[in-house]
Amino acid sequence: MLSVKNITKSYGSLQVLKGVSLDIQPGEIVSIAGSSGAGKSTLLHIIGTLDKADSGEITLQDQRVDLLSGKKLAGFRNRHMGFVFQFHHLLPEFSALENVCIPGWLSGKKKKETESRARELLITLGLKDRIDNKPAALSGGEQQRVAVARALINNPDIVFADEPTGNLDSKNARELHRLFVQLRDTSKQTFLIVTHNEELAKMSDRVLHMKDGKIIDNVVMNNL
Repeated sequence: MLSVKNITKSYGSLQVLKGVSLDIQPGEIVSIAGSSGAGKSTLLHIIGTLDKADSGEITLQDQRVDLLSGKKLAGFRNRHMGFVFQFHHLLPEFSALENVCIPGWLSGKKKKETESRARELLITLGLKDRIDNKPAALSGGEQQRVAVARALINNPDIVFADEPTGNLDSKNARELHRLFVQLRDTSKQTFLIVTHNEELAKMSDRVLHMKDGKIIDNVVMNNL
């Protein structure tokens, strides 16, 4: 489903990614772990088309996304990819429901249809009583679950999560990862997660360890 071949990236004389390749299958949770500066977030941002590689290929659902640009790239990203970041980036003046709806509305989906899907997602994620609350009235864990619902609103092929638990305490962090597992089990959702937390990475199907701009191993977890 997702194929990444020989990605390189440099900032000036500093080579951050040194020919990284990986494949992800539908319904798989893959974590990229490693210390700060290993190149994890840079890789995620390039695969998610938020940054450009110097060289290499990225194919998602038979589409060479590294060859897209402008409106075509933005449209493809909005339809096929979801994003969860360390900071939730919710818009403070909008309710949880409205925040979740925004990518749906941007993609041209009907208002009622989008609101119905957003409501369903928020209920699934345990936020039934928080649907009309604005972000300031939500806890950190609740805000991040709203961000997950927003990432799922367009039924993306893959969700990219960059240190999604970085701002959460250990209890909420474990709950968020369990949520990813639940979404994989119930709706075959695919995730690529960057984390420095080894304990949480081990809840994935596979863990890719990065060091100095390269993937140094690919560990299949036995979480059955």
